Amino acid sequence: MLPVLAVSGGDIWLMSTPFGRRGFFYQTWMQRGLDWRRIKVPATECPRILPANLARDRVTMGDRWFRQEYMCEFAENQEQLFPEELIRKAINYDIDPLFTEPRP
Repeated sequence: MLPVLAVSGGDIWLMSTPFGRRGFFYQTWMQRGLDWRRIKVPATECPRILPANLARDRVTMGDRWFRQEYMCEFAENQEQLFPEELIRKAINYDIDPLFTEPRP
């Protein structure tokens, strides 16, 4: 996909609902580079979708899926054993390595 753009000078349009905090769409959205324009339109801002239908779907789908599909939120992956925030808190980059030279 990208080599074609290098030749043509074209544009990429990514249109999707979030599907967890993973993949190309998530990484591209979160990098916040100047090359990308982000447009986010939650269902609550769409006048064609009735509030009663949103309320029904929130109950039917559950809050996590509703926020992902209708509110454009990158929800945590359900396959994860530990929440991402907890994993990030456990990482410490200030720890010195045990070995400074390659081991035999």
